Amino acid sequence: MAKEIKIQAGTLAAGAALFIAAVIWSGRAMLENEVRFALFLAVYLVVAFHSFYSISSSLARKKLEKEHLLMVIATVGALAVGHYAEAVAAMLLFQIGCILEAVSVDRTKRTIEKFIDIRPAYATRKEEDGEVQVEPSQLELGDVIIIKPGERVPVDAVILNGNTSLDTKALTGEAMPDSVGPGSRIYSGSINMTGVVEAQVKKLYKDSTVSRIMELVEGAQQQKADSEGFVRKFTRIYTPVAVLAALLIMVCPPLFITGSGWETWIYRGMIVLIAACPTGLILSVPIAFLGGIASAARQGIVVKGGNYLEMLAKVDTFVFDKTGTLTEGTFTVTRVRPEGLTKEELLEITAHVESYSNHPIAQSLMSAYGGTYDPERVTDVEEMPGYGISASYNGSRVHIGNLRMMEEQGLAVEQVKTIGTVIYVAREDQYAGYIVIEDRIRDNARWTMKMLRERYNAVLVMLTGDSRAAGNAVAKELQLDYTYTELMPEDKLEQMEEFMQYQYEAERVACVGDGINDAPVLARADVGIAMGALGSDAAIEAADIVLLEDELPKVVDAVRIARETVRVVSQNINFALIMKFVVLLLAAAGYITMWESVFTDVGVMIISIINAAGVVKYSV
Repeated sequence: MAKEIKIQAGTLAAGAALFIAAVIWSGRAMLENEVRFALFLAVYLVVAFHSFYSISSSLARKKLEKEHLLMVIATVGALAVGHYAEAVAAMLLFQIGCILEAVSVDRTKRTIEKFIDIRPAYATRKEEDGEVQVEPSQLELGDVIIIKPGERVPVDAVILNGNTSLDTKALTGEAMPDSVGPGSRIYSGSINMTGVVEAQVKKLYKDSTVSRIMELVEGAQQQKADSEGFVRKFTRIYTPVAVLAALLIMVCPPLFITGSGWETWIYRGMIVLIAACPTGLILSVPIAFLGGIASAARQGIVVKGGNYLEMLAKVDTFVFDKTGTLTEGTFTVTRVRPEGLTKEELLEITAHVESYSNHPIAQSLMSAYGGTYDPERVTDVEEMPGYGISASYNGSRVHIGNLRMMEEQGLAVEQVKTIGTVIYVAREDQYAGYIVIEDRIRDNARWTMKMLRERYNAVLVMLTGDSRAAGNAVAKELQLDYTYTELMPEDKLEQMEEFMQYQYEAERVACVGDGINDAPVLARADVGIAMGALGSDAAIEAADIVLLEDELPKVVDAVRIARETVRVVSQNINFALIMKFVVLLLAAAGYITMWESVFTDVGVMIISIINAAGVVKYSV
């Protein structure tokens, strides 16, 4: 529990003890009115200390804590008209509510940190004279670190020596350990389970995966959803109106109704002031969104703010990238058709040139070649997004890419119509043949599309730069509503703009991609969802929601959490508003006392917290 909450709880406990003692003493002893006033005033100052502190702090920030101010005005008024014990009891109940609010928010934030804040305490750096334990922030790029069983990976790194299993559950939500060895990329926050490994630092501590994710989560707690904005705007109007109503109740009846006593109506007006405190209403929304963020964190889903949860709940159109999102992104060469070359020569040329690319297609070509590489054979490499790659190989200019690449080089090549991705090759302005590569649809893609379509009545769209044949084959298998193929990166963005232009005001568009090539459309969509983006800077920057695990069903999980969160928010707002107006009417009519009014508000607060706690524990 935070230090401030402990201090507040200690002060309140002392005030409660003093209040009980004051009530017992004043009940047994025949005290003068002045003595009773002084006694309860002293107790009141202890009980109300937090409210006075909050008001002074907010004034220093040029803001105003309306809830605390209204409570102080009302209870001081009650003291002034002789309701000493009731004034202290009302303030005591109000402070109990504040403690409950603070504890609930603190526990929710700690729940988030429990699943996300896994930053290691130290790192073991390998030096010439041995091993040295240092702060992770002291590591530099290129340093060699040693990670022993049971230790957390301090920064993002690449394994140099050793084999082990890594527990990545805290990052991805996946319980199954990952087997890693030399050349494997490992991420900060993972736990080394079995063997000792040496790894080379690839990212500074401040740029490592866990630090970046924690920044997102901490920032998420500051992002306000539309519902929170509604409540704040509502209370700006509601609070002054309620205060004016309380003043009219205090003044008008004694002036215009014969026999009405000032003391009775001032006291009743003070009850209305307390009933007007919007504490329960204001609390009902943010605690639910914090619960949604915490629930998502349990599933390995990082949401940048409550506003994105609220927006995701309204999404009716999902736009998917194809390669690496709907498909596995692991390609296999299925056909090689050379022109004037042997199959081995065509594969050798493409593998050497593509070895300079990190694209999954390049990796499959290199795997199909299977021979040794001579990097000195390849020079003047130029990647052309949306077309392919060009380079000089053994002194000859080679162009490898799609049909547009061949057209760019002025070559009249007949389009190959087949399922899969077709890679065309030209050498020295001569067509050299083509290679067909196929990518397998993800096992869980069909289930994900079915759930989105049947459960949420979603429109499913695919945008891909792949060929029409390959794109349509995937779209048909997954029963997508719309498919757009052979798109350049700028074409994808233009298509996204078109979707958003024709949507209704209440509709939203989500884009799901790998977070690297699709960064522009992820950023432009109402909700950008980066899938399997662990360690991807582009994903973390561009997306609004980051799925740390490379699993499509997490999209469905995110939607379910978002809708559950919004449902709880709506319940809390409606319940708080109904109770608030009922209590105001009863207070104005004189049917409830001051402490009963506060007790009702605290009850609304507790019920809202309990309802929101269900979102925190929400299991998908």
